[in-house]
Amino acid sequence: MEYSTDLVFRSQDMLKTLYEQLAREAVLAVKAEQVATFLGKKITPQLAQELGSRFSTRIEGTCIKHRFAKTGVKMYDKFGRVLRLETTTNDVSFFKHHRKVEHLDGHSTRELAGLKKSIYSLIDLREILLGCNRRYLEFLSAIGDISSGQRDLARLTEPQQDGERTIKGLNFFAPAEQSLLRALQRPEFNLHGLRRADLKTFVPLSDSALSRQLHRLRCLGLIKRVTRTNRYYLTRLGRAAIAAACSLTQFNIIPALAAIR
Repeated sequence: MEYSTDLVFRSQDMLKTLYEQLAREAVLAVKAEQVATFLGKKITPQLAQELGSRFSTRIEGTCIKHRFAKTGVKMYDKFGRVLRLETTTNDVSFFKHHRKVEHLDGHSTRELAGLKKSIYSLIDLREILLGCNRRYLEFLSAIGDISSGQRDLARLTEPQQDGERTIKGLNFFAPAEQSLLRALQRPEFNLHGLRRADLKTFVPLSDSALSRQLHRLRCLGLIKRVTRTNRYYLTRLGRAAIAAACSLTQFNIIPALAAIR
């Protein structure tokens, strides 16, 4: 028996970056306790050895499956456009609910018992399996989505088309690029913006070269031009990218390289 919940995405690229992160977190972060919680169970020492997670590749896409005895919950990308969450079981009595229980002596009580293997249990089974999918989805939705950051990084570092011209992406590790980015980040430019003449004091480039650099930075989305002026301001993306690049180089890469000496 299986029950699926499908989330359809507008494009394959949108799902691809998100699914890579979800799959990585699902393999590394999901522990036995979470698997039991998805399926509405509690772990006992006897059942702990029956839990596990597995990553596999299918024709439709890759699949993450969390197993608890004969029952499991899994996630896979179907045809690159659909994120499918699915709960499956080979033994419906694995799940318990409140129902009428008839005893051997003839009397009946209403108590918590395993689901009956009957067609009349399908309605209750559907609600139980849907609840498993929802709990798994809630866990996945709590994982931070960094796919927008990956798209912004690609936009900044990969070549961009400006009409018939190709705009070169940023190389955050090149000394000339670092010098230009640090100049853009100077505090005095936050209030009144910057002009080409302002940058010339800090960047050893000719006027024509600086003009080309400003046009390039506009195309990449790091700066924006004030209407009817020659002044520029850093965009939100520009401020975040420059701060992250400078911090990464100064406080992570350089100390790590110095530590191996």
